[in-house]
Amino acid sequence: MIELTRLNGNPMVLNSDLVKTAEASPDTMLTLITGEKLIVRETCAEVLERVMDYRAKLLACVARRLPPGVTLERVVSVSTLQNPEDPACRPETPRRLNQC
Repeated sequence: MIELTRLNGNPMVLNSDLVKTAEASPDTMLTLITGEKLIVRETCAEVLERVMDYRAKLLACVARRLPPGVTLERVVSVSTLQNPEDPACRPETPRRLNQC
């Protein structure tokens, strides 16, 4: 969840996994996967930074909870087995964490 500010100044907390697109026109308009549109005071760059910070914190938390000898890299490569037909999801292929 990331904290953002509506145009009227009211703070809100948003599940960042619901954001489909962010556009500056000139205000920042977020389109959610539900089709709902939100206009916020933060710039697209600020929204992106908050999403990346939030996801980094989640990954760090997961990494701390892994059993000894298990790495986050191994967990990510095993999770790609959900779609083994996709070449981008094969463990030997470099990829972004959320690509698969």
